[in-house]
Amino acid sequence: MLTDFLQAPVMAPWSPFSLHLLLLFLLLLPLTRAHRFSVPNASFNHLVLAPDQGKLYVGAVNHLFQLSPELEMESVAITGPVIDSPDCVPFRDLAECPQAQLTDNANQLLLVSSRAQELVACGQVRQGVCEKRRLGDVTQVLYQAEDPGDGQFVAANTLGVTTVGLVVPLPGRDLLLVARGLAGKLSAGVPPLTVRQLAGPQPFSSEGLGRLVVGDFSDYNNSYVGAFSDAHSAYFVFRRRGARAQTEYRSYVARVCLGDVNLYSYVEVPLTCHGQGLIQAAFLAPDTLLGAFSAGTSQAQAALCAFPLADLDGSMEQARRLCYTTGGQGPNGMEEATVEYGVTSRCVTLPPDSPESYPCGDEHTPSPIAGRQPLEAQPLLQLGQPISAVAALQTDGHTIAFLGDTEGQLHKVFLNSSHGQVYHSQQVGPPGSAISPDLLVDNSGDYLYVLTAQQVDRILVAACPQFPNCTTCLQARDPLCGWCILQGRCTRRAECGRAVQPNQWLWSYEDNHCLHIQSLLPAQHPRQEHGQITLSVPGLPNLAMDEYFYCAFGDYNSLAQVEEHHVVCATPPQDRMPPNPPGSDHVTLPLALMFEDVVLAATTFSFYDCSAIQALEVAAPCRTCVSSLWRCHWCPQSSHCVYGERCPEGEKAVYSAQEVDILVRGPEACPQVKGLASPQLVPVGWESHVTLHIENLHYFRGLPALYYCWLELPGKLRKLPAFLEETSRNSGLIHCQAQQFHPSMSQWELPVPIYVTRGEIQRLDNTGDLHVTLYDCAMGHPDCSHCQAANGSLSCLWCGDGQPACRYGPLCPPGAVEQLCPIPSIDVIEPLTGPPEGGLAITILGSNLGQAFNDVRNAVTVAGQPCNPDPSLYRISARIVCVTSPAPNGTSGPVQVAIKSRPPGISAQHFTYQDPVLLSLNPQWGPQAGGTQLTIHGQYLQTGGNVSAFVGDQPCPIQEPVCPEAIICHTMPQMEPGEAVVFVVFGHVERKLLTTPFRYTANPQLVEAEPSVSFRGGGRVIRVRGTGLDVVWQPLLSVWLEDEFQVKALGVQAQDVNPRRSCGAPAADPQACIHLESGLLQCSTLCSVNSSSLLLCHSPAVPDGALPKRVFFALDNMQVDFASASGGQGFLYQPNPRLAPLSHEGITHPYRLKPGHVLDVEGEGLNLGISKEEVQVHIGDGKCLVKTLTLTHLYCEPPQQAPQPTNGSGTLPQFVVQMGNVRLALGPVQYEAEPMISTFPVEAQVGLGMGAAMLIAAVLLLTLMYRHKSKQALRDYQKVLVQLENLETGVGDQCRKEFTDLMTEMTDLTSDLEASGIPFLDYRTYAERAFFPGHVGCPLQPGLEGPGEEGRRVTVCQGLTQLSNLLNSKLFLLTLIHTLEEQPSFSQRDRCHVASLLSLALHSKLEYLTDIMRTLLGDLAAHYVHKNPKLMLRRTETMVEKLLTNWLSICLYAFLKEVAGEPLYMLFRAIKYQVDKGPVDAVTGKAKRTLNDSHLLREDVEFRPLTLMALVGPGAGGAAGNSEVHRVPARVLDTDTITQVKEKVLDQIYKGTPFSQRPSVHSLDLEWRSGLAGHLTLSDEDLTSVTQNHWKRLNTLQHYKVPDGATVVLIPQLHNGGTVSQSLEQTGCHSGESESLSPDLSICQEPQLCSDTPMLEDGEEGGVRLWHLVKATEETEGAKVRRSSLRERERERARAKAIPEIYLTRLLSMKGTLQKFVDDTFQAILSMNRPVPIAVKYLFDFLDELAEKHGIEDPETLHIWKTNSLLLRFWVNALKNPQLIFDVRVSDNEDAILAVIAQTFIDSCMVSEHKVGRDSPVNKLLYAREIPRYKQMVEKYYADIRQSSPASYQEMNSALAELSGNYTSAPNCLEALRELYNHIHRYYDQIISALEEDPVAQKMQLACRLQQVAALVEYKVTDL
Repeated sequence: MLTDFLQAPVMAPWSPFSLHLLLLFLLLLPLTRAHRFSVPNASFNHLVLAPDQGKLYVGAVNHLFQLSPELEMESVAITGPVIDSPDCVPFRDLAECPQAQLTDNANQLLLVSSRAQELVACGQVRQGVCEKRRLGDVTQVLYQAEDPGDGQFVAANTLGVTTVGLVVPLPGRDLLLVARGLAGKLSAGVPPLTVRQLAGPQPFSSEGLGRLVVGDFSDYNNSYVGAFSDAHSAYFVFRRRGARAQTEYRSYVARVCLGDVNLYSYVEVPLTCHGQGLIQAAFLAPDTLLGAFSAGTSQAQAALCAFPLADLDGSMEQARRLCYTTGGQGPNGMEEATVEYGVTSRCVTLPPDSPESYPCGDEHTPSPIAGRQPLEAQPLLQLGQPISAVAALQTDGHTIAFLGDTEGQLHKVFLNSSHGQVYHSQQVGPPGSAISPDLLVDNSGDYLYVLTAQQVDRILVAACPQFPNCTTCLQARDPLCGWCILQGRCTRRAECGRAVQPNQWLWSYEDNHCLHIQSLLPAQHPRQEHGQITLSVPGLPNLAMDEYFYCAFGDYNSLAQVEEHHVVCATPPQDRMPPNPPGSDHVTLPLALMFEDVVLAATTFSFYDCSAIQALEVAAPCRTCVSSLWRCHWCPQSSHCVYGERCPEGEKAVYSAQEVDILVRGPEACPQVKGLASPQLVPVGWESHVTLHIENLHYFRGLPALYYCWLELPGKLRKLPAFLEETSRNSGLIHCQAQQFHPSMSQWELPVPIYVTRGEIQRLDNTGDLHVTLYDCAMGHPDCSHCQAANGSLSCLWCGDGQPACRYGPLCPPGAVEQLCPIPSIDVIEPLTGPPEGGLAITILGSNLGQAFNDVRNAVTVAGQPCNPDPSLYRISARIVCVTSPAPNGTSGPVQVAIKSRPPGISAQHFTYQDPVLLSLNPQWGPQAGGTQLTIHGQYLQTGGNVSAFVGDQPCPIQEPVCPEAIICHTMPQMEPGEAVVFVVFGHVERKLLTTPFRYTANPQLVEAEPSVSFRGGGRVIRVRGTGLDVVWQPLLSVWLEDEFQVKALGVQAQDVNPRRSCGAPAADPQACIHLESGLLQCSTLCSVNSSSLLLCHSPAVPDGALPKRVFFALDNMQVDFASASGGQGFLYQPNPRLAPLSHEGITHPYRLKPGHVLDVEGEGLNLGISKEEVQVHIGDGKCLVKTLTLTHLYCEPPQQAPQPTNGSGTLPQFVVQMGNVRLALGPVQYEAEPMISTFPVEAQVGLGMGAAMLIAAVLLLTLMYRHKSKQALRDYQKVLVQLENLETGVGDQCRKEFTDLMTEMTDLTSDLEASGIPFLDYRTYAERAFFPGHVGCPLQPGLEGPGEEGRRVTVCQGLTQLSNLLNSKLFLLTLIHTLEEQPSFSQRDRCHVASLLSLALHSKLEYLTDIMRTLLGDLAAHYVHKNPKLMLRRTETMVEKLLTNWLSICLYAFLKEVAGEPLYMLFRAIKYQVDKGPVDAVTGKAKRTLNDSHLLREDVEFRPLTLMALVGPGAGGAAGNSEVHRVPARVLDTDTITQVKEKVLDQIYKGTPFSQRPSVHSLDLEWRSGLAGHLTLSDEDLTSVTQNHWKRLNTLQHYKVPDGATVVLIPQLHNGGTVSQSLEQTGCHSGESESLSPDLSICQEPQLCSDTPMLEDGEEGGVRLWHLVKATEETEGAKVRRSSLRERERERARAKAIPEIYLTRLLSMKGTLQKFVDDTFQAILSMNRPVPIAVKYLFDFLDELAEKHGIEDPETLHIWKTNSLLLRFWVNALKNPQLIFDVRVSDNEDAILAVIAQTFIDSCMVSEHKVGRDSPVNKLLYAREIPRYKQMVEKYYADIRQSSPASYQEMNSALAELSGNYTSAPNCLEALRELYNHIHRYYDQIISALEEDPVAQKMQLACRLQQVAALVEYKVTDL
């Protein structure tokens, strides 16, 4: 409902009741929320603030809103839409302006007049007239001009052209200063700057007041940024071109005295922000002008510069002084000041005091003054987004800037003298919505009002309260915020009452630290004692006499005493403290220094409890007490830990280590057990005494007590009585009672803690870990040697009494002790063999193998040879590791160990010395990537236990086990190919295989893998082609599966990747499926190596439901993804096929097969994963030959005779279909027997036959005819199916092969382009070809070349210059265009020509040209809306349509070079490469490889590719400048004519050179060189040419029998004959009217540059006709029959029987090969991956505006407009004519292919459905499947552009200005002006009449100015 109200047109004045009703609706709707105002479907333009009331006013499209300071709406005024037209002055009667229509009224200017309490609002409609409304209620209109004059046209009437203004308060009245840009047809007479009345009889009129007079408005189209004022002056910031003749835009600021109503004081100077672009936003802060500039030319960033007002005024005063007193000359004689804007005034020489005498100028002073010296400033900061708004605030002595960017973000900046710092950024508006320049700070300086197109936001200038504490407040670095200490909050300085006093308000730019407690004295306090603590708090603020601080200990408060920065507080009593936490000896409370309820500083404070400490460590309570962090002391007699002197009277304390004044203190002073005085080792089972040292006994002197020893045995605590033996005054010994221990021990030693108590409770401290060690000799000593080797202090002996064992000495009877141990026992030796050289480490395991290493040092022999033991590996009694000595081969014997001359221990096993021999290697080569399984054959290879293999310097990991005659290992990767010696190391002995080294070959390369699809059942043969495939040991085709459930379905269990094998067993095939560590399942099949270039693999089976993650080839260590091997085509698994049983009755019922019938099997998905050649069908033991396989049918031809059933399949043969691994049995087959011969007698048979013949003759005849026809039809159908199947396979194979070759060629081309670059045309040539298609060279010829013309040259140039100035008048130019188009004799070609001339003449003023084009397009839309809107822009029939074409060509040149050019050029080169690979008829132009069926060579021409070696260098006819001759290979065909060969050789020699810089093919001859003297010049025609029956065949390489690899050279041509296309040199290039690019769209002329065109009839010479591959016309049938031989007739008959369209498959092959490049080109044109060119966005937005303006809601119409304006007008032309963009030659065949692609693009842009049928042209059918996808791309392209951020008028103007400045190489416009004048001259009288009839043109004297031009150009007599 609100939308309806807001969009209601204002056709009549609103009644007060309706306005109140609307206001009620607006107030009731939830349109506002806190700090934000928005209205649905409203677009806001401007925002102003009433200074005294604080109210806000929002100027919007069709509305004015009045808001409270809190953004609550108070009232709303409706201002539109209204009936209006920008081409009409304000009118009362609609008849005065018939083109007027309902127009939205955007607010262009909004100002507040405080004195009159008025709101000035100027809209876009009615030529920008203004109205006055009451500030208190904007619905009340105070003034609105009923019939405004042109002096009351204030604001720009074009949306996007900025209007700025100021209300200037003067004594007695207010004036209005308004500045605006150039806009609208009727605004040419409105100056850029005017002074206007605000009161009086004609408000807003500039009559009698100052106007900035401009000579030519189009030269001074100022784009204003802002208007500002201070107490004395008004300042205007704007952008424009530097001067009349300059194209560069600059930034300016102009100044006018506030009291100067005549603008005599106007002065402007340029502004420069160092290294930056143009100014985008500005703000006048006190004493400073802030400007936001774009960064460079990209406008992707922004910079902020500050210009001190004193410097700015000084620069202006200097310019004024120079223009007043020195004629504008500076001290160095250069012009530093001038009078600008094309007026007649000039700088003068007045008295030196003139500037002071006339500070604001006077009538006699020059004006307007422009300083030439720019005022430059350094950037204060740079931002990453363009800035659209600037505001500033000076408060608290600081300057804060607010910057709004184009993405809706607001940045707060702290400014100082040299730089700015962004301290806060926030998103305010919607992302992508620019912040309006109307960025306002309220009167209090507390709030900022931010305007975007959708909303108004109220934002705090300083959001200090959001920072909760001092740290975040200071870290925010907000210069307006600080920490108010006594208030405890972040505030503005003014909000902190004592901010002026020191230490009251902390500011982040001065104070780095918040108020904090620096130290505490004491640092801790006992909780049982009430005391005081002192806090050191630096920077503590001073308080008043009646104010105080206090300390808060948790919830206990204590009054504080302050002395300087020290604060003293009393601690809380014990009962006010919380208890200690469990397991802790203290409690920590928060401590805060408070003022009232404000926390000034906080820390923590600990209260400790000494009595709780001793419980923390029971083993040493005294030491724990006195060594704690607290000041605690130990009372040893009472065993208490206390603070202070709190021990019972008479008891001496052990003082804390914290007591530094006491000598004896700390843990060393405690009574304590220092350690054991008896041995620590205590044997088990023997009564032992334990004695301990004790110190510091003087604390107990005179106090008798009992002592006890306590042992913590496993599971129980043992108490032993003890007595004290004093050995000195402070120390003694504690003797524990003797005791026998029998603990249960699992190891031979058991540590047992021990401590001493005084009495049974008072425990003495243990100094450290005090324990005794119980040991049992029997544990850990299993034999005699172990026992005797034990530590001597243990007294362990080997006791032979009863069960021999190791026992404690006293426990063994004296006679049972065995002094000598048994001889060594050897259990195992390892290994059992070793090399004769020795050096092998042998491990001997057994018992009693010595008690120490010295026992076995020389005690070991192996097979009679000494063996040297290793001390580091020796284990007492149990193990010896020794190194063998050399011995003869074959030596064998036991191992002997003899200990200390005793009999040796002898092993049962024998060790043998054997010599390992390496004999052979298999295989002898493998890839350098490694992974090859090597088998090293030899003898005695199981020698030694440590065998390792090496290939060169790389290890070869051995696959266990090592067998006697073979070692298997796998090679590792090698850096480079080459040979490497194989050797094996046996221990430390090496054996090399010198006779057969292993050769590392280059890694295999896979270039092709097909097919790329299989059924899930697998088993399909995959052919893999490549190089070096025979070097792979075990090639696998593998697939990774993800679904764990399917692993169980396969029945696969986790297995080792390399399972252990056994010697002698055959090599196992790789496992079908294995688990990987990642959890995936890998299934593989082994490939067979067919040759070095071919592998045959079977696709692995994949169960249903499992998800294949990756399909790859595992070539030993290499893994190659299937997609990489197949040229990007991934491997696809299709569902298994399903076949129906043969018999409809079921699979168990036999199918009755009649002899001679073809079997038809129905199913689903039959050909998705296999071809018919791979399908095997069996009937029993016979084969059924598959004839055809489709998606749902399989046809096979069964054996003629019934096959035998296979074993176990029953009596009937089974019908089985095998598709890879998929085996489908479809039931038994029963052959029906042939009718048996009758056994009747002959007589009976004859009689029966004669009797029946008469009855069934007719029926039999009909039946025979029917069966014959049926069988014939079935055979023909099956034959066609077979033909089509073979055809489809052939086309697919051909496409894949061609695409692979093409991608290789394109890769080479890409590398060439990196060096040479794409041959783009320079801009001048590009513009000439785009503006004037069909012309060769410069289309404009100088007009003054005749004799006697030199004198007139200057005069004519002056006239043409005046004509250029006259064109800058929009009214003149529009009148000229309309007048010319109204002339019947002004043809379509003339319109295009004049439009292009205007494009050249106005090339340096593209903004103006764009404005003209917009106006004309608007007129064109209005014209077509009344007819048929869909026809607009369909053809190029008007000048504006050609202007649009030229404008797009200019604006999209950069996009072509940077984005679309590369794929377009790659498409062209791909086409050229493909065409050149096949034969091309030089006479008819038909080619084997094409997309255009009219250019298709429909003959089988046999050809052979050749590679010629072209000599290039000095004397070789090649490119000049080469210092030596070198050979360049060139690929040609033996069927090529000599001219075609020359073209291909030139392409190779001049690869990367633009075509225009190459020599002509007709200026060179081709010479064939063979040997030293054999030189033969080849030509298309010579004496050897074959002529037969008036047909002469052109010479080819085949004709000359030039072999492959022949050497040729291009030499300068010495004669003029012999080339087919030579006549083109003389005839030149012809241009004509082009055909339409689409059925409805035409361009004036298509470019047609020089290209070699095939000739059909030009070859006739005296009745002889030329032919190359096929003859152009066929002979008559009779003559052909007469002259042809029998064999030729047979060949013709066979050819006639073939399918005629069989050659159309070549089109499919060509299309499939080029598909990627066509897709890439379309993607580059229609993709939004890169930013869309601003011109396209601007154009589409304008078309959207036109549609909305004219009420066109049909999306199809808008789609057609955009298609006709951009895609069909520009891109189709670029697609079809690459010579428009690149310096290339386009042959006739390439042009025909490009035409098909361009037509496809056209069809993709059409809205109508693309329908094709059997009668559709072949070219339409080619891309029928792709066009729907392309259509979606076009629709998405349009939708994405529409959704992107709009292109503003200013952005487009900046981009156009950049284009005008960048393309300085654009064609000279003087000739264009001369040509343009020639057209004006043809219709001179009609143009003069039209200008004289227009009243506005009369005022501007346009007809008179044209007459002046005519007088200068051609001495035309005028009335002047």
